[in-house]
Amino acid sequence: MPTNTLDTAAHEAPSGRVMIDVRKLTPAEFAKLGLSQLAYVKPAVVDGAPGFAIHAADGTPVALANDRNVAVAAIVQQEMVPASVH
Repeated sequence: MPTNTLDTAAHEAPSGRVMIDVRKLTPAEFAKLGLSQLAYVKPAVVDGAPGFAIHAADGTPVALANDRNVAVAAIVQQEMVPASVH
């Protein structure tokens, strides 16, 4: 059995993989799930002009871009999954 912050929701499957039952996660544990793998892009104002902000999954601002495609490309280049916020 794993010994980490997801102990209450984790169990070992017959395949030997650790499975996490997301229904048993605490709000804090759920917030950490995928934290290092997801970043989101949302419209922002950059130097008085329309632009796009890149944020980590926890909301931490990471970067700014003038173009949405550049923002998404930057996320993908870091081997993360981009998500859009409208």
